[in-house]
Amino acid sequence: MQELGCHGTDVSFYNQANGSMAKLCDNYRATAQVWWLLLDKHYYREVNTMLLPNTTQALFFTAPAQVEWRTIPLASPTADQVLVQTVFSGISPGSELLLFRGQAPGELAADSTIAALRGELQYPCQYGYACVGTVQAIGSAVEPSWLGRWVFAFQPHQSHFCCQPSVLLPLPPGIIPTQALFLPNTETAVNLLHDGRPLLGERVAVLGQGLVGLLTSALLMRMSLGAVWVVDPLPERRALAKALGVTAACAPTALPESELGRFDLIYELSGQPAALNTAINLAGYAGRIVVGSWYGTRSAPLTLGGRFHRERLQLISSQVSTIAPQLSGRWDKARRFALVWQLLESLPNAGWQTVVPAAQAQHAYQQLAQGEGLFWVLMYS
Repeated sequence: MQELGCHGTDVSFYNQANGSMAKLCDNYRATAQVWWLLLDKHYYREVNTMLLPNTTQALFFTAPAQVEWRTIPLASPTADQVLVQTVFSGISPGSELLLFRGQAPGELAADSTIAALRGELQYPCQYGYACVGTVQAIGSAVEPSWLGRWVFAFQPHQSHFCCQPSVLLPLPPGIIPTQALFLPNTETAVNLLHDGRPLLGERVAVLGQGLVGLLTSALLMRMSLGAVWVVDPLPERRALAKALGVTAACAPTALPESELGRFDLIYELSGQPAALNTAINLAGYAGRIVVGSWYGTRSAPLTLGGRFHRERLQLISSQVSTIAPQLSGRWDKARRFALVWQLLESLPNAGWQTVVPAAQAQHAYQQLAQGEGLFWVLMYS
């Protein structure tokens, strides 16, 4: 795995000015142009496939608390495919962490809506859905303008992969590669707002200030709400929420009794099943509780015999893989992605990422499992 490593100075560009990032982008585009010269679009399939990589480094979840890089075969792109070289991939602090901890239901499909994630969540398996890289080679039937583009892909952690251009999202002007990694979780936050439908002047509580929780709080702060309270046990995450301007940020054990039963809308995003009881206690009459957490194989007893029944509280499941039925006549994935790209231009998420060489993936997952860092990013050399 030495080829996936990179020296410490290679990571330092992330904290430098945008000029360094622009230089990195230019270097990858130049590499793609070299491939274009070597691989004439009319002839490379027959003559020059030997110039393309025939293996790729892929990250596998092999057992609870264990990931490892493996070398696997990589076929050349077919006429309607492109070859993408990954530069960054983001670790999902929700679903990937469940799989790392051995808490994902093994009989469940990874994600039937994503072509690269059709298998089941059983060890050993690949998983992940936030890769950013450059198109390094194209098939003979692919529009030449794809070559050299920076693209986002819902793809497991892998150094190179082939796919059809239709599954790629080109990065818009003004979006740097590391910022594009926020796309899946920002789309989740947008979906949460669509499902919760916060109204002007409502009091909203967000349980959990991990990556999705903070993004949700950031979007809520753009609305004219009566109050936005956040709850998280980690003081550093409460501090990030306070920087967004939320009304109050407190630990689960420090919720004032005076606030119980006073919220119109509660988002449960902590990943902890027991937090649903806190959400029920916070909800006012006919309050809406939107559950964005995926609990995997974990469960917890719920108190449904008191206020939940008498006060008509609502539990709403929210999942980003599909569009809510009530919106599907007007919204589709393309419209939602367009909104997310627009939001990413101005979301205050500076400092939320921790970038490490891809070879340190095991360390990154271990740190995330211990509550360290918010959004871990793997950088490929």
